[in-house]
Amino acid sequence: MLMIAGMHLLGLVCVAVLIIPALREGPGFPPNPDGGSDDGGGWGPKTPPKSPDSPRGGIPLPDAVPASVRLRDHTRLADHHKRPERRPSREPTRSPIRAKSPAK
Repeated sequence: MLMIAGMHLLGLVCVAVLIIPALREGPGFPPNPDGGSDDGGGWGPKTPPKSPDSPRGGIPLPDAVPASVRLRDHTRLADHHKRPERRPSREPTRSPIRAKSPAK
């Protein structure tokens, strides 16, 4: 019975630790910033971020090269390129024809 009473007492202490700070925060304090996606509760517009002093990155990228083929219908990309010619077939190697030697 003492153990059950101790668990209830521990539970009440934990609840008090969680509820008392919530009740002490008055309406005059601004809410804590939570970094949510909706940017908070209407404290005015945020100042824009400061632009960097020097350009970022390294060498600028070269100009883009347009595509060689534009697909504007339901054809395949392979249909717009001509196929390479096939290699010619090799002739079979011929075995030398031996002349029959005259019979002695």
